[in-house]
Amino acid sequence: MKIGFIGDIVGKPGRLMIKRHLKRLQQEHFIDVTIANYENASHGFGLTQKNCEELLGYGIDIMTGGNHSFDKKEILNLFDEYPLIRPINYPADTPGEGLFRTIQAGHEIAVINLMGHYTMPMVDNPFTMIQAVVSTLKEEGVRHIVIDMHAEASSEKQALLHMLKEDVSAVLGTHTHVGTDDLQVVEGCCYVTDVGLTGCRDGVIGMSSAVPVKRFLTGIGGHFDVPDTCKSLFQMIVFELDGNGRCIGAEKIKIYDEKPKIVTQAWQEP
Repeated sequence: MKIGFIGDIVGKPGRLMIKRHLKRLQQEHFIDVTIANYENASHGFGLTQKNCEELLGYGIDIMTGGNHSFDKKEILNLFDEYPLIRPINYPADTPGEGLFRTIQAGHEIAVINLMGHYTMPMVDNPFTMIQAVVSTLKEEGVRHIVIDMHAEASSEKQALLHMLKEDVSAVLGTHTHVGTDDLQVVEGCCYVTDVGLTGCRDGVIGMSSAVPVKRFLTGIGGHFDVPDTCKSLFQMIVFELDGNGRCIGAEKIKIYDEKPKIVTQAWQEP
C-alpha cells in the first residue's frame, strides 16, 4: 500500500497546486490513499465548506487539522459529513474527532491528528494520550497507523518518533510550513520533522511578507494575508507499507510552480 501525505495547504495558491499536480502524481506513484492537512486552506486560516469540497474533489481522501482547525466556525457542521479530523488531544467536549479509520487496499488504516504543547492552544498531554490510543488500536488488530504530529517544537516530533516507532507506520510533522531535510525510515516507521507547506514560497510561511517584516521591525502586528498570485511550491511525502503496516520505503516529492518534480529518497539504514 502507498500513502501520500501533504502538509499544510496554505490558501488559494496551495489549493491550486493540489489541483494542478495531485491526480497526476497519484497515478505516477501508484498512491492508494492521500492525506492532507487543511488547517490553513481557506485564506490561511481554517477551512470553509466550499474549500473542503474543492480539495476532496482534487483527490484528497482524508484531511487533518491543527491549531487553526476552528478559525472558520462553519467547520463545526462539517465533521459529521466529510472525512475531516482535528487534533485528538483537544478537550473531550470539542466538536469533531481526532481519529479516522477506513479500509483502503484491503487494510484498515487509522489516521490520527495530534497537536504538540509548545506555543499551542491548551490541550491534553499528547504523549500520554497517544500511547493509550495506539495501544487500543493494536489490540483491535489495526497495524496501519499514521500520525500527523502538528507541533512547533522539533523535539516533540522527534520524541514521538522514538516513543512509537515500533508501533506505528508513520509520524509526519506539520505546522511550521518549512520542510525539513530529514525524511527517514526508522525501524519500519516513516518519519519527517515537517513535510512543509503547499502554497506560496516567496513570502513568510506562505503569507505575504509585509506584515511579518513590519512586526519584527516594530513589534506592531497585523493581519497575515495570503497573496492571490505568487511563486508556488507543492510538497508531499509518499511512503509504502507492507501487510503488517511497516514502512518499507519513502520519498519526498517537490514541485516548484510548473517545473519538473524533484524526488528525494528517504534515508534508511541498510
